[in-house]
Amino acid sequence: MNRFLGQLLLLIFLISIVGPFIWVLYTSFKSGANILASPWSLPTDVNQGFKNFSVAWGEGGFAKNFVNSLIVTVGTLVVLIPVGSMAAYVLAKYPFRGSKLILGGFMGGLMFPNFLVIVPLFLLVDKLGLLNSKIGLILVYVAYSLAFTVFVLHGFFQALPGELMEAARLDGCSDNATFWKVMLPLAKPGVLVVAIFNLIGLWNEYPLALVLANTPDFTTLPVGVANLTENQQYAGDWGALFAGIVIVMVPVMIVYLIFREQIQKTMLAGALKG
Repeated sequence: MNRFLGQLLLLIFLISIVGPFIWVLYTSFKSGANILASPWSLPTDVNQGFKNFSVAWGEGGFAKNFVNSLIVTVGTLVVLIPVGSMAAYVLAKYPFRGSKLILGGFMGGLMFPNFLVIVPLFLLVDKLGLLNSKIGLILVYVAYSLAFTVFVLHGFFQALPGELMEAARLDGCSDNATFWKVMLPLAKPGVLVVAIFNLIGLWNEYPLALVLANTPDFTTLPVGVANLTENQQYAGDWGALFAGIVIVMVPVMIVYLIFREQIQKTMLAGALKG
């Protein structure tokens, strides 16, 4: 009986997670009139779906939004992962007076939602002349994601045996070589998981992108979907809107499916160590 209830709860949870995505996916293949007439009905014309995606990608501006999101997300990760890894490594393996306070500061940064600092960030970025630019958004995203990155990677580096560092030094490695050639490769599973979680968060980030990059040339995908939603109102192309939502979701799902096993192994290993 208990097993049946557990399986039933898991089934309900699965439906609540997968169901909305399936509904959005097949709704993107319907015309606006069919969506309003019968939101739950299945699509009858597959060609309508291709038309919806074509309209969203071209007329909806999602092609440019996609490129902007890709540049900002990849650019952020290129800066974030090395900086966060080095900071976490130093705090974990080279303790000094005040290191725990610095780590506590990073942990404290996780407790503050980003909307609390939107106004100061806007004023600062505007004063630096980086408003409505990819570089400005990348720098803000790096600062925004650094706390999570350092907090998670600190645990991975702390779990690595200190004897490895001693062995590397005996082999003539400098501190930099020890980090890049020995410790960082050993922490690769953790780095990969942190990069994926950051990628998902950055790809879907909305408030900061809305405030700091709100011109058409720098609009990211989440902001583009919101703008399209506002423009549609009750008389727009709802099929194209749902197609745009699918365009936002699919890249993240592909990344997750590719690295799913690595994520599960890393999280399981962390649970066993704990």
